[in-house]
Amino acid sequence: MSVRSITSVPVRRERSPFAVVAAVTLLTGLGAGLGGMLLALLLHGIQHLAYGYSVTHVISAESFLQGVSGAAPERRLVVLAICGLVAGLGWWALYRFGRPLVSIREAVKSDDPQMPVLSTTIHALLQIVTVALGSPLGREVAPREVGSALAGWLSRRAGLSVAQSRIMVACGAGAGLAAVYNVPLGGAVFVLEVLLGTFGWPALVPAIVTSSVAALVAQLGLGNEHQYLVPSMALSASLVAWSVVCGPILGAAAWGFAELMKRSRAAAPKNWRLPVLSLLNFAMIGVLAMHFPQLLGNGKGPAGLAFDGGLTLSLAAMLLVLKVVITASSLRAGAEGGLLTPGLANGALLAIVLGGLWSMVWPGASLGAFALVGATAFLAASMQMPITAVVLMFEFTRMSQDFLIPVLFAVGGALLGFRACAKWLPALQSSFGWNWSGAGKAR
Repeated sequence: MSVRSITSVPVRRERSPFAVVAAVTLLTGLGAGLGGMLLALLLHGIQHLAYGYSVTHVISAESFLQGVSGAAPERRLVVLAICGLVAGLGWWALYRFGRPLVSIREAVKSDDPQMPVLSTTIHALLQIVTVALGSPLGREVAPREVGSALAGWLSRRAGLSVAQSRIMVACGAGAGLAAVYNVPLGGAVFVLEVLLGTFGWPALVPAIVTSSVAALVAQLGLGNEHQYLVPSMALSASLVAWSVVCGPILGAAAWGFAELMKRSRAAAPKNWRLPVLSLLNFAMIGVLAMHFPQLLGNGKGPAGLAFDGGLTLSLAAMLLVLKVVITASSLRAGAEGGLLTPGLANGALLAIVLGGLWSMVWPGASLGAFALVGATAFLAASMQMPITAVVLMFEFTRMSQDFLIPVLFAVGGALLGFRACAKWLPALQSSFGWNWSGAGKAR
């Protein structure tokens, strides 16, 4: 009988010593912070080169929206066509020649919490490059994937137990989110609420440590700045009443958005049709961007305009429709990316419309205040993460604590509206033959 050769990978223990777990926790935070920082710097560098603004400064006071608005319309079209080629050929080659991808959720639930490092890294880089070139999808998944892949590799090398490895993979994702958006508390809460579903001490401590370390490391290259600059706003009775009334409406819209995105992603091709559809899709976005530069990127620009009160009702409504269409079409064409910032932006735009109509009957609140509350509620419902959404929005904007009351009213109503749609609308499928379930299971 042959004897197995001893590998260099340590045998997994039932429970690892504290010093080993502490070392993996610290290294995960450091690695995710460095990875998030480098991905963010790469994003800014490509944006500046592609659209020709602030080319001598990777981090500058000029925003992406200002840069693309200042670029010639023809340049926007050419850059988006290049984006289509990069997305189509890049993801086709990855699916054709790379190892099968493992999502963060799959890794967290697996008995072997590992993600293929090379394929995951390429997948993350493709997301960053395409978002930098103008893709309407989010950039937050890329640093989360890099952080999780690193955490899985470190956990295996250190011989952590399966349960401990799952926690570290989830913490790597939260640390990546914390690094790229400077949201240490939001990253930790995301791990606990969304990925692990527990606030127990074995998960709580490493989640807080990894996200805090990652955010601190990323600040070395990105600075200690929050994502959105919002003007001072006052709480009003009109805003509170609006949050109660419109919360369920925002939740119903969030359900429709989530279902549309799920179906679009499930129907995306992985064969030769991917490059063709991708090129056509991003060329179409380029044509639209010649007239609406606000459409380019993950939605941070429109969201910032909404929070600042810089949008009219008609422009907000137009951007909302177009953003939803191009986000769905990009997923359908095979591009990948997150939905956190797109969802936040769509919620802010919808809230501008609803708030503007509300103000005709009961004035007293600014459009920016409606946008802040509506964006939080839409994000909470569309991604089913109410606590994380509230924490993220407060860290994103540094909004006044007074806004916690309308925010919580709106979030609660949005969750009720979302779940009502999820419960009752599928029943209409059997009654009327409508298809609400989507083309397949989301990846």
